[in-house]
Amino acid sequence: MRYMMIVKSSPEAESGAVPSPEELAEMGKFNEELVKAGVMLDRNGLRDSSEGFRVHYGPGGRTTVVDGPFAEAKELVAGYWIIQVSSREEAVEWARRIPFQEGEVEVRKVFEEEDFA
Repeated sequence: MRYMMIVKSSPEAESGAVPSPEELAEMGKFNEELVKAGVMLDRNGLRDSSEGFRVHYGPGGRTTVVDGPFAEAKELVAGYWIIQVSSREEAVEWARRIPFQEGEVEVRKVFEEEDFA
């Protein structure tokens, strides 16, 4: 089973602030644990929304592009991990080990090809 652990953005992340050297070291250690356990498939942090854009799809295939930043920071994503584990419980355990002092991570199961059969 693949799960995506989605890091919710914060006002600090949206301001372009970067983690402290200590926070980066803790995150590096966590990432290394994921790799050593053989569960990490992908991970990345995302730049703040001022560098992004949204595409809105409308009738007749019409699209509109809206440049960031986006005010609703509680709905923005700051980064993610994609992990492959054997159960929901294992995904929960990995999510609990993320070395955050505050914030929120949303964990969602990724569709597999057989889910559409």
